[in-house]
Amino acid sequence: MTLNRFLSIIMILTLPSCSWGQSKGVAYNLYDLNNKGELQAFNRTLSSVTDQNRKGIRFSEKEGDGVAWIDGINFTNGVIELDIKGKDVLQQSFVGLAFHGKDEKTFDAVYFRPFNFRSTDPVRRIHAVQYISHPDFPWDKLRETQNGKYEKALSSAPDPNEWFHVKIIVEYPLVSVFVNNSSEYSLSVNKLNDRKGGKIGLWVGNNSGGDFADLVITDRK
Repeated sequence: MTLNRFLSIIMILTLPSCSWGQSKGVAYNLYDLNNKGELQAFNRTLSSVTDQNRKGIRFSEKEGDGVAWIDGINFTNGVIELDIKGKDVLQQSFVGLAFHGKDEKTFDAVYFRPFNFRSTDPVRRIHAVQYISHPDFPWDKLRETQNGKYEKALSSAPDPNEWFHVKIIVEYPLVSVFVNNSSEYSLSVNKLNDRKGGKIGLWVGNNSGGDFADLVITDRK
């Protein structure tokens, strides 16, 4: 890690006690939002579900990527937290969050491959969490041109069939990802575009469904 990146991470981690400390996180009940028609889904069907005392939404499985944008949100910088559940089935579980979205084809996203979380294959393990910037930088282009920079392993990998907690801190251009309340980031990268704001949505990849709950967004204007 470079000195500048280290200092950037330290600055971000201390922000909640200062500038972000003045902002209160807003909780979004995805179960209710879906029932009210306030989630705009593309290439997926959504259902409201209750699982392990969590009330959230479930994406259907279908070929191609899918996203559900939340009505009325324009996110710039801040903290996004949510619970996600995928499954341990090879190439059938890609679950994450889209942000700074323009439409279903143009957005940033951080997503997870639960089937790689605890793989015995060391190459698969380092493909656990991924940053992408569509349409110009999909995962395959990033792996081909900058292998290992925009995807990483999880040091304390969750059960791939259970819920796990995600915190994403965006302080343009830096995006940092934390899993299960760890104080150490799992992924920290600079965005690959100049968008500084946009929609927030739940995202799934090719042939993947997924469950999402307990979304909280803390804005830093």
